Amino acid sequence: MKKTAVLFTLFVLPIVAYLFFASGVNNFGKLPVLTENVADISSYGEVSLKDKITIMGFMGTNVVDRQGNAFNLNQKIYKRFHEFKDFQFVMVVPKGQEKAVQNLKSELGHLGDTSKWNFVFLPKGDIGTYFSSLKTGYQLDNDLGTSYVFIIDKDLKLRGREDDEDEGIKFGYDTNRVSELNNKMEDDVKIILAEYRLALKKNNADR
Repeated sequence: MKKTAVLFTLFVLPIVAYLFFASGVNNFGKLPVLTENVADISSYGEVSLKDKITIMGFMGTNVVDRQGNAFNLNQKIYKRFHEFKDFQFVMVVPKGQEKAVQNLKSELGHLGDTSKWNFVFLPKGDIGTYFSSLKTGYQLDNDLGTSYVFIIDKDLKLRGREDDEDEGIKFGYDTNRVSELNNKMEDDVKIILAEYRLALKKNNADR
């Protein structure tokens, strides 16, 4: 009996603990809503945020300079989650950057599927106005871009953290920092996807 207890402590408990922490304790709750009623981007083209889980970014006029940020995001977030239904990336870019975006998408294509990378081109004068609808407290750079990306849910609500250990309220995720994408954004994307999976299961069960 004593031997069995020792074996259980040595082998079973560590596995249980690993599975618990690997899943992320936040998976048992919901990712907080930080901004209601984010403006849809559909008035500028065919891409819509409605009924999609969206990772949104603002690339600015120096698309080439933000290529590294796009690669970080592609490798750490997009490749892991792009096969989920209703998941998309939307990058807001000033008009006039179409050729630079085409080159970027070609480079990303060498790394795998890019079908859910969407680029929406806005007049420069509209980008600041649109960005303000997110109500993040962040500012766009002089080139109308930012290294931060944002999680917007199917109901046009911006999600994030209310009690982040580094920032307090965390509206966005810095694509300059691979560790942040790995340790925070990945976990938060898992949470919101789990929310919708659980809601879908409940709806199916109720029927």
